[in-house]
Amino acid sequence: MSARFPRTSRYHPDWIRSSVSGGANSLWLTEWLTEAMSLGPGMRVLDLGCGRGASSIFLHREFEVQVWATDLWFSPDERMERIRDAGVEHAVFPIHADARSLPFAAGFFDAVVSIDSYVYYGTDDLYLNYLARFVRPGGQIGIAGAGLAQEIDGPAPEHLAAWWEPSMASLHSAQWWRRHWDRSGVAHVDVADTMTDGWKHWLEWQRAIAPDNQVEIDALTADGGSHLGYVRAVARRRPDATLDEPISSVPVTYVKRPLYRRRTTIAEESLNAGM
Repeated sequence: MSARFPRTSRYHPDWIRSSVSGGANSLWLTEWLTEAMSLGPGMRVLDLGCGRGASSIFLHREFEVQVWATDLWFSPDERMERIRDAGVEHAVFPIHADARSLPFAAGFFDAVVSIDSYVYYGTDDLYLNYLARFVRPGGQIGIAGAGLAQEIDGPAPEHLAAWWEPSMASLHSAQWWRRHWDRSGVAHVDVADTMTDGWKHWLEWQRAIAPDNQVEIDALTADGGSHLGYVRAVARRRPDATLDEPISSVPVTYVKRPLYRRRTTIAEESLNAGM
């Protein structure tokens, strides 16, 4: 139960725990993200990197949207069982796919959401251009997850060193995401901010589901929100943006050519020089 997340508080804690697929409470983050988005009945939504599907079920239950629950790492069969048990199989569809090779038609979705997953692929300078093609012009793209209150230039602060690992270089601040998306030229950023007391919610969740994860708990406690927290960003695909088509293959035709120059004699070289 959390006064900050009234929608999530209606869901049974055992169901939430049984749906864990990462280090964050996906419903808290989805609730926070959707506060900055406009979702309504019948909209088609891509839940990208949905893990075990709790966020996808939440999206349909709360907003009556259709959801394509897409993930690479977790089984779509297990996801389907959860979807069926929640009574939403008519509107939530489990998809097994790589975020860099999505099996959808251009402009199919009204919105894309990504919960605590986008950092694994979205820091690529070209990725937003790729993802935006699956969203209709004017459609929304929203992300929420672990991030930084401020960018870390150089080595991690000493109080984070025991927990920090190289892959955490993908964590960024809300301001970084705003610049990253603005410079792509394909989307207009409506919101890029940091959750108030996000580090406290992060810490509360870790203590609830992973009390033995002392390294992360100690890092969050020592940091006190000076660097770590939750960030979100919401943008709309620019209707006037020209999107590059993804390159899946380059057609070429092989033409046989001699591998080496033809060996010439000294007499032929002299004759050619004289000419």
